[in-house]
Amino acid sequence: MTTPALLPLSGRRIPTLSPGASSFPHHRATLRLSEKFILLLILSAFITLCFGAFFFLPDNSKHKRFDFGLEDVLIPHIDSEKEARHSSRQVIHGVGDHDEHRHREEEESLRDKIRADHERALQEAKEKLRKSKEELKAEIQTEKTKVVEDLKKKDGPKPLPPVPMPKLVGVKDGDPGDPDTKEKRDKIREMMKHAWDSYRQYGWGHNELKPIAKKGHSTNIFGNSQMGATIVDALDTLYIMGLHDEFKDGQEWIKQNLDFSVNAEVSVFEVNIRFIGGLLAAYYLSGQEVFKVKAVQLAEKLLPAFNTPCRINLGVGRNWGWASAGSSILAEFGTLHMEFVHLTYLTGNPAYYQKVMHIRKLLAKMDRPNGLYPNYLNPRTGRWGQHHTSVGGLGDSFYEYLLKAWLMSDKTDTEARKTYDDAIEAIERHLIRKSNGGLTFIGEWKNGHLERKMGHLTCFAGGMFALGADGSPDDKAGHYLQLGAEIAHTCHESYDRTVLKLGPEAFKFDSGLEAVAVRQNEKYYILRPEVIETYWYMWRFTHDPKYRQWGWEAAQVSISFHSHYSSLQYLYLLFSSDELLPLENWVFNTEAHPLPVLHLGNITLPGSETQR
Repeated sequence: MTTPALLPLSGRRIPTLSPGASSFPHHRATLRLSEKFILLLILSAFITLCFGAFFFLPDNSKHKRFDFGLEDVLIPHIDSEKEARHSSRQVIHGVGDHDEHRHREEEESLRDKIRADHERALQEAKEKLRKSKEELKAEIQTEKTKVVEDLKKKDGPKPLPPVPMPKLVGVKDGDPGDPDTKEKRDKIREMMKHAWDSYRQYGWGHNELKPIAKKGHSTNIFGNSQMGATIVDALDTLYIMGLHDEFKDGQEWIKQNLDFSVNAEVSVFEVNIRFIGGLLAAYYLSGQEVFKVKAVQLAEKLLPAFNTPCRINLGVGRNWGWASAGSSILAEFGTLHMEFVHLTYLTGNPAYYQKVMHIRKLLAKMDRPNGLYPNYLNPRTGRWGQHHTSVGGLGDSFYEYLLKAWLMSDKTDTEARKTYDDAIEAIERHLIRKSNGGLTFIGEWKNGHLERKMGHLTCFAGGMFALGADGSPDDKAGHYLQLGAEIAHTCHESYDRTVLKLGPEAFKFDSGLEAVAVRQNEKYYILRPEVIETYWYMWRFTHDPKYRQWGWEAAQVSISFHSHYSSLQYLYLLFSSDELLPLENWVFNTEAHPLPVLHLGNITLPGSETQR
């Protein structure tokens, strides 16, 4: 379904322009940092002198200026017309002498204060000059951080309206009962803890961990910023597995460090499914408000993306350059509905719901070649780009979210269900075939031609067909459950027919080869969770023990590799009882983050009335 954040998405990278190194020497056109700092200190001392004089003397309307050479100060004076009267009072009462003495003391006090301020400024300058450039930069950064924190405290997050918590069922335990199954589940839990502890030690705060190099890494889909993507992505898995100490560590990092006020260009799709989906799931599972607040803060940053294509730079968006002349991608703009409906529910802001419904309405008006949705849509012309249809990469989660929008609405969003059914009917007609060896596969449609190739990403569809079997038109529930089982079998074969028993990125069904990779650039395994996901769904709907067996085979072979939390979460659920996150009450987003079904009853989502 989605590409794990661990992967180098070279096709999605935006190249950076590096200015060529000059071959000519040049003179320094700017001052060094230390020189700038000395000038700054001299200026500050001068300002201190001037403003100190202004603020520490009495009202200037009762003073006149005297020039004492280097010192320019304000001292009291007596109006000429009252001079005689004051003089006489000085003789009788001695008041004049007293005032004159007091004024002199004030002058001396002011001079002492200015002199002390000047000496302090000079001393600070000397101390600064003793420090290295790195120390000065660190001090400047500390001051900038302090200013940002002060602004945050001043503005603060806007309070969210109180809303009833959806019915939450099965968020804990899930003991399978059987000792052998429980042992396997405990082993999956150990794998998760190992992956988390390694990230905690070597990559804490970074988006990802490079396990061989043992260092953190941040990819361009998250703006090359340290946003702790691994932490956010793992929270619900930690909670479900009962790793509560680790969950609290992640929660504390998010509370203290997760900051969206950065100038970073990110993938709206990836940020939505991983960050917003992960934060919302953590909120619903734990009830901790910090996750809801952070999710809303981030969502507000993403809203301007709907004024542009599918990428955003805090309001300035653009599409991937490689995507059919900069087109928007079906799986990206079509994989927002679940999270955005929950955002409207939690905030009362209709904008989120209206944005995703607007996308649906536009697609409904467009012609579809052979009833299929092409992967590319030109946002400037409103026309389809290259006629390439895939249930794998570029298209996958669009179909998934149509079905799950219906499920999440407590099966009241019949428009989403009908759109899903129509799309699957066209996919069956044009893309699904049986190989000569009897394996059911889903090919890719390219300009009127079926390519007999299936990607690892497409393997999620087995679980999707099973999940959508109930409610299928024309009493075809049994048909789609069987179709899901056939896809699961084909994807298992793609694993079983390799030397390492790990599935390739893509596999072919032609020239006598079936369910095997042909090209060198397809012969790799990159921690994708789709096959495990389908095993879990098929287990839930059939309880056929082979799915647990297949899942355990994959876990044993990839025990050193599975640091992708979606795979581990699906494996853990595969060896848990059905009472843990029952599908009647929870819907999983495309990154395996569980969101509760909204049993809205008579409640109307803000903005939904305008969409009818």
